[in-house]
Amino acid sequence: MSDDLKKGLEGVLVAESGLSSIDGDAGRLIYRGYTIEDLARGASYEEVLYLLWNGHLPTEDELEPFADALMEEREVSEDVLATMERLAAADEEPMAALRTAVSMFSATEPETDADPDDLEATLRKGRRITAKIPTALAAFERYRLGEEPVDPHPDLGLAANFLYMLTGEVPGDIAAETFDQALILHADHGLNASTFTSMVIGSTMADIYSAVTGGISALSGPLHGGANQDVMEVLIEIDESDLDHREWVEQATEEGRRIPGFGHRVYNVKDPRAKILQERSEELANNGESKWYKYTTTIEQYLSEEKGLTEKGIAPNVDFYSGSVYYQLGIPIDMYTPIFAMSRAGGWIAHVLEYQEDNRLIRPRARYTGPEDQEFVPIEER
Repeated sequence: MSDDLKKGLEGVLVAESGLSSIDGDAGRLIYRGYTIEDLARGASYEEVLYLLWNGHLPTEDELEPFADALMEEREVSEDVLATMERLAAADEEPMAALRTAVSMFSATEPETDADPDDLEATLRKGRRITAKIPTALAAFERYRLGEEPVDPHPDLGLAANFLYMLTGEVPGDIAAETFDQALILHADHGLNASTFTSMVIGSTMADIYSAVTGGISALSGPLHGGANQDVMEVLIEIDESDLDHREWVEQATEEGRRIPGFGHRVYNVKDPRAKILQERSEELANNGESKWYKYTTTIEQYLSEEKGLTEKGIAPNVDFYSGSVYYQLGIPIDMYTPIFAMSRAGGWIAHVLEYQEDNRLIRPRARYTGPEDQEFVPIEER
């Protein structure tokens, strides 16, 4: 057994997976062999969920009942809605509200007594979680606005339905397609912190509700989720500044400020997901407000070319463009990370199911650095 210490498990292989693969030097991401570009531009989020959970892209005859099953599971209980209302009134953080909601979903689970080894039952539970998350999130946001929740739309896919439940209005084609793409882009990404957390929980054969709740908890940390929120806050700061956006970024970098959305633990080149969202941001700009797209492209050009970050392996990641895309869609800034969780839940569930097919309890060890041979002193003598 090696005594080499790998902080953060960096470079340590802990599992085999056929779900997603990342080539950080080439800027390549694939789900089960399909490039992220092909999936984002040619498939729906429901098709990608099917792919991750079943191993192949669905035919039309397979997709229809799969999508229908998701639609049938969208409703959440009155208890969940009441809790979302109370949490909204208490000004709870959206990620904390989501964590609570997912944990509560299990109270109405019809297969709660299923054997932990019954992976088909686990998949059905995962489908229910995935279907209900958008409903609970949208209800929480509506309650924060002092409005009643909007019931799920029976004829809309998961992405369009979420936007509908936020506003009460059926989204336009561009908005629905853009958000659907964003969900696809965030569905899986190797053994990141939240995915690994879900797998660790799943390796104990705890239920999938526990695994997804754990993934949400890991994603809520600022070192994992939240970067796109940081990006949007910077863009708003630029917009409210007296400086031209080019002058602002020059001054900020001269002062040593770090611009969020640049650099990635895996990618040494531009994140392929960022390229796709940049295209969507431009399309949204051409059909509405263009300044956010101008700001992001100016910052990218300045930092990549003039400051030489690309040559140093520091390039835009998915968060750099997702923030402004969500803002252009009218989504509240503090809902960005919960939306990340809404998408990534599909990947968490897929990884748990895959790992449990040949399960082994995940149990690493730590190097002890504490004292040795301490003499015990009874409490009355200390």
